[in-house]
Amino acid sequence: MKLAILSSLVAGTAAFVGPQKAQTSTALSAQKFKAKLAYVPCISVEDLPAPGSATSGVAGGLAICIAVDPKGSVYALGDKCPPVNQPLSFGKVNADGTIQDPVLGTKFSLKTGEVVGKWCPSGIGKLIGGAFSPIGVPTYPVKKSGKNIDVQVDVNAKFNFEAQYWTGILDAQGKSDGKYY
Repeated sequence: MKLAILSSLVAGTAAFVGPQKAQTSTALSAQKFKAKLAYVPCISVEDLPAPGSATSGVAGGLAICIAVDPKGSVYALGDKCPPVNQPLSFGKVNADGTIQDPVLGTKFSLKTGEVVGKWCPSGIGKLIGGAFSPIGVPTYPVKKSGKNIDVQVDVNAKFNFEAQYWTGILDAQGKSDGKYY
């Protein structure tokens, strides 16, 4: 009897759901603005970290980790460590050309951003990292320009990310398109 009631509830619910459509686009894949690469200031040369360490900065609205290896070479990477997005700039820069996630222990190549060695090898990392596939961090070209460290980023990346965010959500004026009454 219980099985009959349960199956009729499931069947009744399925009647209201209707056919499912495959999602073909996401907010991340929508490109409202064409990609535009440009060098933009990230941090001042005075704020450059000592060799073997890293710091954070912002370039074109993107969180950037500026890392200096023990030999003095400067690298720019995305400042969000997968899989839980803690700042990579808190990590340790190693002599083997990697920067190590401070919480989960994953090492990322300073040149390519790819995972080097084991994915999430620390104690808590094994629990959290096991639920996710290994993924690297983005890397960016970097140069010194006057008193600044410039990083080459897509200056439209933030606009493309936010382009679909406000669609259908009411803003402070109560309109979904952001225009005034």
